[in-house]
Amino acid sequence: MAKGEGAESGSAAGLLPTGILQAGERPAQMKKEPKKKQQLSICNKLCYAVGGAPYQVTGCALGFFLQIYLLDVAQVNPFPASIILFVGRAWDAFTDPLVGFCISKSSWTRLGRLMPWIIFSTPLAIITYFLIWFVPDFPQGQELWYLLFYCLFETLVTCFHVPYSALTMFISTEQSERDSATAYRMTVEVLGTVLGTAIQGQIVGQANAPCLQYLNGSAVASESANRTYSTSSLRETQNAYLLAAGVIASIYVICAVILTLGVREQREPYETQQAEPMSFFRGLRQVMSHGPYIKLIAGFLFTSLAFMLVEGNFALFCTYTLGFRNEFQNLLLAIMSAVPFLILVALMESNLIITYVVAIAAGISVAAAFLLPWSMLPDVIDDFHLKQPHSHGTEPIFFSFYVFFTKFASGVSLGISTLSLDFAGYKTRGCSQPASVKFTLKMLVTMAPIVLILLGLLLFKLYPIDEEKRRQNKKALQALRDEASSSGYSDTDSTELASIL
Repeated sequence: MAKGEGAESGSAAGLLPTGILQAGERPAQMKKEPKKKQQLSICNKLCYAVGGAPYQVTGCALGFFLQIYLLDVAQVNPFPASIILFVGRAWDAFTDPLVGFCISKSSWTRLGRLMPWIIFSTPLAIITYFLIWFVPDFPQGQELWYLLFYCLFETLVTCFHVPYSALTMFISTEQSERDSATAYRMTVEVLGTVLGTAIQGQIVGQANAPCLQYLNGSAVASESANRTYSTSSLRETQNAYLLAAGVIASIYVICAVILTLGVREQREPYETQQAEPMSFFRGLRQVMSHGPYIKLIAGFLFTSLAFMLVEGNFALFCTYTLGFRNEFQNLLLAIMSAVPFLILVALMESNLIITYVVAIAAGISVAAAFLLPWSMLPDVIDDFHLKQPHSHGTEPIFFSFYVFFTKFASGVSLGISTLSLDFAGYKTRGCSQPASVKFTLKMLVTMAPIVLILLGLLLFKLYPIDEEKRRQNKKALQALRDEASSSGYSDTDSTELASIL
């Protein structure tokens, strides 16, 4: 591999006109001073990868459990609950480009440009996360309480995750090292989704509140509640949610500390040669006009919407449509949907063993469908850098708008799904639900995601960066880095080389 890279550097130098390379002087200089590859240790890669866990752990806990928590534990009516879910996700979407804009205007410090955002947002994020799962004593204004702290937490976790995502481009100047670190990150993020679901589900699942039997329009305590939940009570269930929030908040802090101590942010060699930074809106126009980025966003939009619909409604689906009230937290450990398995769930009769098999098989496919688009984004950014060699500091824009559209659309989908349950006649904390509610949940967890996934796969088919294109970009970009880091080249030389590449 090193031999190929050296040959590519030599061939790139040979492309330069004689006005830049005088009498073969600089190629000889390049041979005398070969660039030393920057290797990341396994410890560095693990420390970087661990930083992806907080977003996944908290995101899974909120995605799977916030809706059923608002409806059955906090006892918020379905309509205001739909407002909370929609506004929270929509606000989360708008904070991504806002934070990306602020980061692009940030100056480099002793800790870097991205690390200060990660460090200072962490303590506030864990406080607001804990308060999301706290039921206030006052009955009036609970909706405002959850809306406020949900929006605050989403803002603060964005201040953590957007710079962390952009950090991929700054942990090393070697593409192979960044690819390796991304693989570590993907692995930890998959484990983070499982960890968040396991912690929240297993703690909360041990203290389910007694359900209510609706008779003639009024709710009464079910006689079977004592047999089903023994000593459980609504207060115990609320305390269980607080305990789970405390455990997850502790994981958040530990991962942030490991990331901060184990990763050093680096600047690209050619970035230091920029005379003046590009404006945010100019960078935004260039990013949004990059074709591969638009196609990747569109495909990721539909596939992520499918998973978010399943994520937000699966607990209710298991509880009321399939009738597995005492098993849904265990099923959540395995379920991460895929089209064939969703079809099977939609068509089969209520059977616990088959549901477990379907959930485990579905989990095999979610990593590729949901997380691989994130590993494709650095390839898009590299392609952009080759086509726009003077555009630096755009990485936060790429990452922030990458999730902006998906978060906003997911807010719309979750709001509509909760509102549709209200129209279908959802009964808060009911032991059972009307047939219309069960049918609505089945459509939200099966047929709607199937359509969205198929649309996403069609868009991914149009994605223009294949493996051959990726290898070409990698070689050309490495040549550009080698030329930029060579002490014998001026700014003009590097600019002209970038144009030729």
